[in-house]
Amino acid sequence: QVQLVESGGGLVQAGGSLSVSCAASERTFSVYCMGWFRQAPGKEREFVAAYTWRGGSTFYADSVKGRFTISGDNAKNSVTLQMNNLKPEDTAVYYCAESKGGSAWLAAFYDYWGQGTQVTVSS
Repeated sequence: QVQLVESGGGLVQAGGSLSVSCAASERTFSVYCMGWFRQAPGKEREFVAAYTWRGGSTFYADSVKGRFTISGDNAKNSVTLQMNNLKPEDTAVYYCAESKGGSAWLAAFYDYWGQGTQVTVSS
């Protein structure tokens, strides 16, 4: 059973920066990508960004393009989401997830999920 452990997050003022990281307890050859999703109170979980282990391709939701950057560390089996120019609407619980294939922006293709970490952006 793969375990995903998130770290980082917290409280920041609008315009500020935060980063969240996710470390996987193991990674098999079949793992395709790791992604970040978020869920704000009263809203559905939405895709934020994803990183593919083979090729290092990245995917972003339109709402975060140009502000967020996802990167991967093969040696540590971890991904980091650097979030700049944060807005109050970025406030949510951020979840890390691992996928073996399929569309990187669809939650249904992710097999393992972390517990989530809170990101709060004050106005």
